[in-house]
Amino acid sequence: MSSTTTATTPAERTGAHTDEAAALIGGARERIDALDDRIIGLVQERMAVSAVIQEARITSGGRRVNLSRETAVLGHYRDALGKPGTALAMTLLELCRGRV
Repeated sequence: MSSTTTATTPAERTGAHTDEAAALIGGARERIDALDDRIIGLVQERMAVSAVIQEARITSGGRRVNLSRETAVLGHYRDALGKPGTALAMTLLELCRGRV
C-alpha cells in the first residue's frame, strides 16, 4: 500500500492485526470522538462563564485577570491530573482570558 492510498479495511484503519481488535478500537474511537465533542462544548461553556466574570470584575473597577484564582485553578488541575494537568489548565486559562 502506498502512502497516498487510503486504508480500506477496519484492520488497516485502526492498525489492529485482528478483526476483533479492529472492532473494539473502532468502537472506542467513536466513544473518544463523542467525549471530545462534549469536552469542546464544556470548554466553550467555561469560556462564556469566564467572560461574564471578567465583565463583572472590570465593570466594578477590578482587573480582567485574578491571579490568585488562576493559581488555585492550576493547583486543582495539577492535583487531579499531575504535571500534565497544569499544562491543560494553562491552556484553558489562556482560552478564557480576554474574551470581554
